[in-house]
Amino acid sequence: MMRYTILVATLAGLTFLTALVPAASTEDSQLAQTDVFVSGEGGYHTYRIPSVIVTKRGTLLAFCEGRKNNGSDAGDIDLLLRRSRDGGKTWSAAQVVWDDGPNTCGNPCPVVDQNTGVIWLLLTWNSGNVHERQIKPGYSEDSRRVFVTHSKDDGGTWTEPVDITSQTKEKAWSWYATGPGAGIQIANGTHRGRMVIPCDHKATIDEDIRYYSHVVYSDDHGTTWKLGGRAPQDKVNECEVVELKGGRLMLNMRNYDNSVRARQVCFSDDGGLTWRDQRHDMTLIEPICQASIRRYRWPSSDQPGVILFSNPASTERRQKLTIRASYDDGTTWKHSRVLHDGPSAYSSLCVLDDGSIGCLYEKDDYKLVTFARFALEWLQPETKDGETQ
Repeated sequence: MMRYTILVATLAGLTFLTALVPAASTEDSQLAQTDVFVSGEGGYHTYRIPSVIVTKRGTLLAFCEGRKNNGSDAGDIDLLLRRSRDGGKTWSAAQVVWDDGPNTCGNPCPVVDQNTGVIWLLLTWNSGNVHERQIKPGYSEDSRRVFVTHSKDDGGTWTEPVDITSQTKEKAWSWYATGPGAGIQIANGTHRGRMVIPCDHKATIDEDIRYYSHVVYSDDHGTTWKLGGRAPQDKVNECEVVELKGGRLMLNMRNYDNSVRARQVCFSDDGGLTWRDQRHDMTLIEPICQASIRRYRWPSSDQPGVILFSNPASTERRQKLTIRASYDDGTTWKHSRVLHDGPSAYSSLCVLDDGSIGCLYEKDDYKLVTFARFALEWLQPETKDGETQ
């Protein structure tokens, strides 16, 4: 099986590589898979926390954390990117979007401004000497901080990351994470054009450390970012957001309520400023893990809308990476199919220009970050007369 070699050349902290490098791949008539990052290669012990988006030009951008010395969430971690111009068949060499020496640069959460074509990337930073449990409240040098960078050339180059912590984090919060996964730009209603980034944080309330999901947003094409609302209840953290009919938003959240091994959701009618009706979605079982949710299409006169979801569908361990489709705005999940039956964890969904679906996911106990591409029909079983069920 052919493997790629990651080639890295850095100038002023940024990388300007465009050469295509072969990657390991498997393909059949309905499903194609390509290994994009292989742990142990390219100078990194482990690659984790995948995120994928499609630019206005149709280019795939695959982000992840490059963990230098081990697989830990702490330590020397760089933010990396590979690009594909042929739908994920081949990928450019790795670009280093942000390397801050021995410190932690990660949790990629990009969003494309469909009006300007600019790609905004929110991410978080902390000292490489401290672990999550040691992160203190506030904005100190060792604290968890929020940054944003952007690209105007289809992901080829990126601006120096800018610290936006004071605008997007309350001082009483300690741990903070953007995404991971991807944000959205609201397409309909009063808040059309608003870019919304899913996030999470820890807060100490009545001497208890509690986990919450929240969002940040921009109404001025990324010039400024503001703190939005948080989920009404705790025991949730890593999340993604999807737009529903009527301009409503749904936040789909990693669940820490051990009595119910299923995702939690809540809803917003004001573009993410406030959230309500938090509950478990009992269909979306999980072993406590990140997941991805993405709108595939809006409803029209001749077909229903479709929302996609991916996560390791197990109540015991991170395995059985499963893709689901909903035709009623996430109320039910009619179709599902296992993408990878073995060990699998974080994932990120996207929709390509030709209507095919992409999923960048962690595979085989974090040995690989793999890109899978398939059609919606791969999820939809057919009856004997050829009609979709």
